[in-house]
Order: sequence, then C-alpha cells, then structure tokens
Amino acid sequence: MYATEEVDTEQKQALNNPISIERIYSAPSLQGPGTKQLKYSPDGSKVTYLKSKDSDSNRYDLWQYDIASNKHSLLVDSDSIHSGKEELSDEEKARRERMRVYGSGIMEYVLSADGTQILFPINGDLYLYTLASGKSRRLTLDQAYETDIKFSPTGRYVSFIKDQDIHIIDLQENRESKLTEDGDGTIKNGMAEFVAQEEMDRMTGYWWSPDDKHIAFLKVDESEVKTELRNEIYAEQIKLYEQRYPATGTNNVKISLHSVKVSNGKISNYNLGSEQDIYIARVNWTPDSKSIVYQWQDRSQQTLKLVLQSLKSKRGRTIVEESSKHWINLNNDLRFLKKSRQFIWASEKDGFKHLYLYNYSGEQIARLTQGNWVVDEVVAVDEDKGFVYFTGREDTPLEKHLYKVTLDGKSPEHAIRISKRNGFHKITFASDKSSYIDNFSNIDTPPQVSLHSLNGNVKTYLQENKLDSSHPAFPYIDDMVKPKFGSIKASDGETALYYKLYQPSNMQPGKKYPVIVKVYGGPHAQRVTNKWEGMDFTQYLVQQGYVVFQLDNRGSNYRGTAFEFAIHKHLGKVELEDQISGVEFLHTQPFVDKERIGIYGHSYGGYMAIMAMFKAGDYFKAGVSGAPVTDWLLYDTHYTERYLSHPNSNAQGYEDSSVFPYVKDFDDNNDALFLYHGMADDNVLFTNTTKLIKAMQDENKQFELMTYPGSKHSMRGKAVKTHLNYSIVDFFNRRLKQ
Repeated sequence: MYATEEVDTEQKQALNNPISIERIYSAPSLQGPGTKQLKYSPDGSKVTYLKSKDSDSNRYDLWQYDIASNKHSLLVDSDSIHSGKEELSDEEKARRERMRVYGSGIMEYVLSADGTQILFPINGDLYLYTLASGKSRRLTLDQAYETDIKFSPTGRYVSFIKDQDIHIIDLQENRESKLTEDGDGTIKNGMAEFVAQEEMDRMTGYWWSPDDKHIAFLKVDESEVKTELRNEIYAEQIKLYEQRYPATGTNNVKISLHSVKVSNGKISNYNLGSEQDIYIARVNWTPDSKSIVYQWQDRSQQTLKLVLQSLKSKRGRTIVEESSKHWINLNNDLRFLKKSRQFIWASEKDGFKHLYLYNYSGEQIARLTQGNWVVDEVVAVDEDKGFVYFTGREDTPLEKHLYKVTLDGKSPEHAIRISKRNGFHKITFASDKSSYIDNFSNIDTPPQVSLHSLNGNVKTYLQENKLDSSHPAFPYIDDMVKPKFGSIKASDGETALYYKLYQPSNMQPGKKYPVIVKVYGGPHAQRVTNKWEGMDFTQYLVQQGYVVFQLDNRGSNYRGTAFEFAIHKHLGKVELEDQISGVEFLHTQPFVDKERIGIYGHSYGGYMAIMAMFKAGDYFKAGVSGAPVTDWLLYDTHYTERYLSHPNSNAQGYEDSSVFPYVKDFDDNNDALFLYHGMADDNVLFTNTTKLIKAMQDENKQFELMTYPGSKHSMRGKAVKTHLNYSIVDFFNRRLKQ
C-alpha cells in the first residue's frame, strides 16, 4: 500500500506543471483553437465559422463544416487576402473596442440570404466570396474605409457606411451608389452614436426593409455634444483627440428617423414627437415592409415606447408603452410573426423578464412565460409548430439553458427544458428550425460546439475540445482547482447572494490563508456562474496560496428587477454592503486569515475596490483598482443616468456615489491601494485616475500606481497583461503575505 502511494505521488509530481502568467495570456489562452460566429446555411446543411489559425493565434480564417459528410474545410485563408499589419480607421478601432472584438484577419462576415455568397472586410476593404467558384473578389477599390457591412435581404445589394454616409453596391450591375449626401463633420447617417454602441448594444444605424426596396436609417447630429480634448498617451508620443463625449448631465446627440428608397434615392422623414432629448434604442421593419418599428426611450429611461411608423402615410402610433419609477432595461427580443399581425415582446413589468404575445393594435394576446426567474433571450420562433425557443434561468440563475413554450400561451408556467447538460448554453438555430448549434461549457468542460436535434440530443460535434493529451490545458489539469458554489443572506436578511470560493489544493489543517475578493459588482453583469474559466488568473492566484472569493451583489443581473433596482440613485452603497457580507462569511471559515483579505477589480470592479478600501478598511487590507470610475460626472449619459438619474435631480446621489468624499478616510498606515489604468482609455477616461491621484496627494495619502501607455480599457495584449498581473501578484504578496 505504501509503495503504491509513493508511485502515485511521483506520478503526480511528474505531471505537476503550475501555470505561468505568460501561458495564460497566450492568445486565445488555454481554451483550444478559437471558434466563433457560427452561422447555418439557409438549407441547414452547412455551418460557417471563424477559426483562429492555432491555439496561440488571434488571427482568424473563414471555415465551413459540412454536416452530412462531417468534414471541416477552409474557405478563405485571411493571409491570402492580406497579410501583415492591418490599417484600421479610428472609427473602426473604436467600434471594435466597443464590440469587444479583438484580433486580425477575418473578424466578421455576412452570409447572403440564399447562402451562396459571403461578404467580409479585411484591412478596410470589402471582399465577396462565392461558394460555387471558391474564389474571393474585392468589391471596393478606393482609399476610404468601409464599415458596418450588410447584404440586402434578397442578396442583390451590399451596403456599408463610408465617410459618414450610406453606400450600396448593386451586385447585378456591379455599380456603387451613395444613398445619403450630407454626412460630414457632426452629421452622421446610418451610424450608431457613442452611447448606442457602448451602452445600448446597438452597433448599427440603418436597416433594410425585407423587400429590398427601402433602408430605414437614423441621422445623428453631434453638434451640441460637448467636445472633450482627450489625451491618448503612447510610449513615444501623445495623441490629442477632439471627441464628442456626452458626459452625464450634458447634451446628447440630436437624432432623427428617415428612410431612403433604393431605386431613386428619395428620402422620407418621420416625426419622432415634440420631445427632442430622447434615445432611439431599436429599429425594425414589419415582415410586410409596410412599417418601420422603433423603440423610443426618454432621457430618464423610465419610459419605453414601441412605435409603429407607416411607410406610406408617414404616421406613427404607439402600440406598447411601459414605464418604471426606476429604469427600463433594453433587450433584443422583439420578434414579428410572419403569418399573423402579432409579435413577441419581452418585458420586466412583473419583476422578471418574460415573454408576451401582442397584436398590432397593442393588445396583449397571451403571456408566454411566467415565474420568479428570467428569460435571457429569444433564439427562434417556429410558427408552423407553434413554439418559441429561448434561453433562460428557470432551473438556477447560475446556468443558462434552452427552453421552449407554446405560442398560444396556454401553459406559461411550464417551460420545457431542452438542453441536457448542466452549465451555459449559447444557441444558434437553423433557419428551418430542424436543429440547433450549442456552444456549451461548464466549470468542468471547456467550450464545446455541437449539433443537436430538437429534443436536445447531440447529433455530432463541430468542436469537441476534449481535455485529452492534445489539449493545450492538459499539462495543467492536475493543478486546476474547482470552486465551491454557495449562497449567503444579504444584510436585509432575505435576499440570497451567490458566491464561488476557490481554495488552494494543498491546504494544511489549522493554517490560515490570505484571501483575494475578485469583484465586478456593477449592473448587467454576472460573475458567479457554472461556466468554464479554465487556467486563468484566478487559478494562478490559487496556486500562489490565495483563497479567491467572488460574490454577485445586488445590482447585478439575472435575478429580477428588485435585485437590480436596489442600487437606484446611489451607487457603491448596497453593492459594498453585500461584499462586506461576503467577507463576514469568510470570517467564519477556519482556513481564512481575516487580517489578510484583499480586493481586486477592473472598471466597475475598480470603482468597487476603491470604495472598499476607503469605506471598509477594517475588512480589506489591500486593494487593486483597475481603470476605475472615480467620479460619475465623468461617465456617459445613458449608463450613468439610468442608475443615478440626471445630476440636476440627484446631486447628493452623485456626491455620495463618488469616491472623493471618502479619500480622507483611507487609512494608508494600515491599508494599501494599488491603482492601474490604460493611458489611452476612451471608455473610462484616464482623467478618473489622474483626478484621484491629485486628491490623494492633497490628502497626503500614500498609494501605488502603474500606468500603461497606449492601452485602452480592456488592457489588451500579452505583454501588457503579463506585466499587469505580475504587478498585481507582487503587490498582494508584499501586502498580504509578509
């Protein structure tokens, strides 16, 4: 028996290969070759997708999977179109940053409606790939940069934005036309404004009618938006940008709705109402192409209207209107039925996001889902069989599953779960609703892409991504620590707060360990999930002997509006109370050293880390704050006013939610703070950190600082992330281990 144990130990040591930070940030890390943007062909026989060249590359090519033959094939090697460094316009760089799209090569593509052609951009030009010939041809030949590319619904036209105007190419006549003329300076046609891209999840400003005859578009006028002179500091130069940035409480863009007739370029204008200070959050067409449908949101985001705008009469009428004394969350779940004048509408009016069926008169025909759980998103509607397919959280908020309900609304409380494996499922349906693709993972399983029948059974794997000896994470599996999930009560004594806890694998009985609380804490986010995280920075911290703790506080997502609305008009208060409840739970654990607890977060998490150090220093001895918002008056209108309202109506809330009233309370004799920020951040501006630096210096408060020339908000790049995380570990080692 003893001999066997010794052999097992030796084998364990032979496999033991602790992960390094350098390896963690070898793109795309340890998940296996990156695969994304999976799309069915219209007949459901093939799947196209983007795939990285290898597990250490962020350059993508276009591939295809034939379902019948079970074969993968390369369609377009990006290097065959353009190799070397790609030159992107400033507009496209900003657009990709807001879309969180990183890499090179073919980064996006569009299938034609008949599936015979594929459109994609590389290096600022458009290329058209024809499956029959297996060849690509360049569509644009000028020096301008084309962006936001689309096929028209019938596939006759290709559309794009160039020089702030809408252009199309008639593929039959091989002719380019300019549909709008006044795009210049502060006028932008068919383009999404800053807050639409960054905060509304709307990356476009124009929409084709289903019959190919018209394009609806928004025109934005940025002339009244305050111009900020923003510095981007690079290693060898400082770039100055005049950016129209709508800081909270200041003017937004002026916005107007139009349509253009493709055949003759005639433009029609539509009346959005007398109130000018508004948002247009979403725009759609009815299936018959007779009406434009838009979602109108007031500045406070407490009223949302769905407006049906007749193309012929130019008259609009509100068919759904919702209001809240807090705010209304946007979604992308509006679906118009093609066989009846009805549509599916998602609403949180009962406290949880659920699906409803309405007619064009605005009457609620049926409630489709019901219960104290939330719908994530609609993924397919099968009118013939009478089902709506959606992802949601009926089983647990920690997992995302595929469900279906009937369109007649006869059993809204009985959603049928289709996905079988516990974890997270991202679903793509075939256009004929005969099968679906599931991008799945859980805490034990790296992302797998599989083809499923409608009963949830696996038909085949497109990317099985097994954790076998060929997988890049395999050498480190023995060192991987799985978290323990649980929940505690919030300070109100009622609300459950979910957490996950990582413990070093070699913990010694009776020994107490330092803890790092990893926090985000902001709205529209969730960190405690049964989802694969792999050999990431958390695993590295655990290997260094830290207990790592994460908790989703009130204000975060997928728990219903009461859970979210707790932060209304005062940020950084309830969230911190919940994180403190988490620390008090940690105090009860025999392996936790309550005198050595640190906190680390980025963006909203960076803000939370500062608030923790300034307001709860008795609980946290060291904090790392990355790219933090320090003064909410420096952040944008749509995000900030959603939660804090307009500064004129909630001045005290803004003051209390800022970090600056609490600088004087930071006990730098006993506690430590480390700040870092990218010096070219155009989301949370570097001014947030420089303002804090000055305030702390004025109070003679000592702190540590690391800045990164040229880095944006996401701190991209292996070199930057490697240096940053070594710096974080060094800081915590000095403050929590010595």
